[in-house]
Amino acid sequence: MAPPIPLLAVRGSDGTSLLCGPPRCEPHLAFKRDSRPSRCLTFSRDGTLFSWCNGHNVSVVRSADGSIASTFDLPKTSLLDFSPLGSILVTWQPYSKTQDSLQGDPNLQLWDIESGQLIKALYQKKVDSWCPSWSEDEKICVRCVNNELHFYENNDFNSIANKLHMQKVSDFQVSPGGQPSKVAVYVPGSKGAPSFVRLYQYPVLGGPTAALANKSFFKADRVSIAWNRKASAVLVTASTEVDKTGASYYGEQMLHYLAVNGETTLVQLPKNGPIYDVAWSPSSAEFCVVYGFMPAKATVFNLKCDPVFDFGTGPRNAAYYSPQGHILILAGFGNLQGQMEVWDVKKYKQVSKPQAPDATHFSWCPDGEHVVTATCSPRLRVSNGYKIWHYTGSVLHRWDVEAGSELWEVCWQPFLSGIFPERAVKYQAALSELGTTEAPPKQAYRPPALRHLPATPSAKLHEDEPPQNMRPGGEKVLSKSALKNQKKREAKKAAKQEAKPEPLCDPAPISNNRLETSSGDPEADKKIKNLKKVENTRTLTCTHKPQECCAVIG
Repeated sequence: MAPPIPLLAVRGSDGTSLLCGPPRCEPHLAFKRDSRPSRCLTFSRDGTLFSWCNGHNVSVVRSADGSIASTFDLPKTSLLDFSPLGSILVTWQPYSKTQDSLQGDPNLQLWDIESGQLIKALYQKKVDSWCPSWSEDEKICVRCVNNELHFYENNDFNSIANKLHMQKVSDFQVSPGGQPSKVAVYVPGSKGAPSFVRLYQYPVLGGPTAALANKSFFKADRVSIAWNRKASAVLVTASTEVDKTGASYYGEQMLHYLAVNGETTLVQLPKNGPIYDVAWSPSSAEFCVVYGFMPAKATVFNLKCDPVFDFGTGPRNAAYYSPQGHILILAGFGNLQGQMEVWDVKKYKQVSKPQAPDATHFSWCPDGEHVVTATCSPRLRVSNGYKIWHYTGSVLHRWDVEAGSELWEVCWQPFLSGIFPERAVKYQAALSELGTTEAPPKQAYRPPALRHLPATPSAKLHEDEPPQNMRPGGEKVLSKSALKNQKKREAKKAAKQEAKPEPLCDPAPISNNRLETSSGDPEADKKIKNLKKVENTRTLTCTHKPQECCAVIG
């Protein structure tokens, strides 16, 4: 049975569309395009449902045939999300007060999709952590209310099943996967006390020994928590707004590792500077970190936090594993030129190096073969559009918005793991009418007066470090430019060896017996020894031809 074709949702100033792709991304015939601008859109976790808000109502349709599943009269909705099993739709709109209601109306609403009935209306003033977090089987649901965590069971929101009482809980993450569910909790430090992250397994939440792991640290204004897919470990990126040493404009970042078996450690990064991105491999056995002052380093670590492979340095600030985990893309977007390095994770061999300038969005297609890059507004209001790529560097499809229009968002239809199997990595560029975008090699600027002279190697501001296999006994993997530079150095060294002048004559060896002879008079022996030194010096600097070379005076 052939795998399904993923859909691509496109939201812009001219409406909302569903496209069949890749590679060509033609309009989905069963979906009627909405020409009104939409505020938000989302898919369910398994991709079977699609929802969007166009400023008049919220619509939920089935992705396969475009049939309407439910419609809600919620014109002010700004954010949407589905529960993991697609049974509940969560809507959020900005909190506001009126003269008639000083308390305001509940702005977070949970809807039953099948019946269209309201399950629960709640207050959620802050947009941070606005959506409740479910376990994948929806047996528990967690919300942060007044700096404490409320747990609900089996989607019963009329009664709180459990609470986690801690001072000033500011962030949390529920683990993926099935039962038993775990939760990572962050509490910021205050009055000289350190910040800390703790791991709990539901429902054991109380007592001094309830935490599975605990990691405390200073220098943390905010954190980012990332579970691996198997829910066996957590990576916590702690950041400060200001670097008191003045070394970085972006503050300080530190990376901490916590495992459910109680192990905790600080991940040692060899290069100083910001931590741009941290990405878990879908295998849950490795993670990649992009860090350091530009040109940034990228390194893969194992679960012992030991480096496995170092990709060297380059213009990059993001890392993206394919859904199957067999390909890793290191990219430099934002204020960088959009260079993407595509690597085969098993062989740690570079596949391609395309370039997507002005890209503000990147995401993998669920099939693990294609990616989409987009230039969206309001980040960039010019040159809006998107491109569909094959990971070998070929551009398969390109779409640019019409003049006067804007592109706001593109989103792949998700699928459950296992729908798309892993395929062998290809190194030859896929066929495409649009070709590839491999960045051409750039040469240093030369003034017109010097262009008739032979080119000389120019000094770089930064010498890029080559990739290196960090496993014990691993061989160093060099890029094309690094191999070229290595050959140049070896050739230059060989030329120096050949150009070194040879001595014109070989001095006659001095007999050790003659050095050991003594006249019996210490003063005479000293004069004879000095005389021999002078004669040896004359012999070494001799300019005669070899056959006329003077002999050593005995």
